[in-house]
Amino acid sequence: MLVRRNFLSCAALGAGALWVNPQMALASVGTDRRFVFIIQRGAADGLDIVRPCGDPAYSALRGSLADGASKPIRLDGLFALHPAMVELGRMYAQRQALFVHAVASPYRDRSHFDGQNVLETGGSRPYQLKDGWLNRLASLLPRIRDEAIAVADTVPMALRGKTPVSSYAPSSLPQPSDDLMTRVATLYDADPQLHPLWDAALNASSLAGHVSAKQDPASLGRLSASFLVQENGPRIAMIETGGWDTHNAQAPRLAAQLKALDTMLAALQDGLGAVWSRTTVLIATEFGRTAAINGTGGTDHGTGAVAILAGGAVRGGRVIADWPGLAAGQLYEQRDLRPTTGLDALIAGVAGESLGIDPGKVARALFAAAPPGRPMTGLIVA
Repeated sequence: MLVRRNFLSCAALGAGALWVNPQMALASVGTDRRFVFIIQRGAADGLDIVRPCGDPAYSALRGSLADGASKPIRLDGLFALHPAMVELGRMYAQRQALFVHAVASPYRDRSHFDGQNVLETGGSRPYQLKDGWLNRLASLLPRIRDEAIAVADTVPMALRGKTPVSSYAPSSLPQPSDDLMTRVATLYDADPQLHPLWDAALNASSLAGHVSAKQDPASLGRLSASFLVQENGPRIAMIETGGWDTHNAQAPRLAAQLKALDTMLAALQDGLGAVWSRTTVLIATEFGRTAAINGTGGTDHGTGAVAILAGGAVRGGRVIADWPGLAAGQLYEQRDLRPTTGLDALIAGVAGESLGIDPGKVARALFAAAPPGRPMTGLIVA
């Protein structure tokens, strides 16, 4: 059913390639709060995004990556933010963003596909579970309708599961004529399976309204907001970004990625308006990258990473880290940032507090296969 529903949505509305292959998934639930999950596919370098400039070993490990032309944005005595993230730095100064460093899922190998599967399903090992934690999160809430929508060609793993999901992909193709839409509606009207799916596709299109169908980061942020700001629209969103696998020439490539993400976040905030005050955005990746720069100006697959929280509902203005250090004896397997905080515990606490659900209940429902221990709480405004 998911495949047919995806086909109908794309056929009605058009589909196109998005900025660095981002995709967005949305679920309609009975709450006035919003929760957005952004996944950075490809293992984003947390040590470059939030730089531990105050660690004595940092500069020697990072070489040219630590000596960029632009100065990073100082966060506190130990950490500084990548200079490309000006808007996120502004949010941090306004106490609407925070960072959790040296964080990781239970996965400890370095395969993108396996790591992303563990991150999205909430399991303890790859392919242990068949549904995603975001779908299970939606099932905990009293839904306005048992409907979810993915602004994507396919539904991301994190949102797959028992909650029905359709898809919506922005497109720059011309709008179909009224005559064509009428003919298709007539064709599906008597079909008990296709008629409700057609209605769902039309509903998604109406929620998007007249938002630009362009595929740049700002347009994607505005499109996301156009769904979330609706009173009868979705309350949970997922945005999928790729291109974070920086094995070479990391300095210019990561700067471009982060600028695009920064632009999208600013557009999301602007589009949400007053709803931003009730919104939490969680940004995470499948694993981090090596502590040392490699011979081609990049970094290789690692372990510990950084997670980002942004939104008007966030108790921001701080970096949370049980910092393990970067000296040779402090690295994980003598090469990676050692993880000291569980990403699952962070997700359980943040998702629960963001949507007004007991974080312990969320942890049990989302991560039963790999209990994360005590959820991280106190990061969201009640």
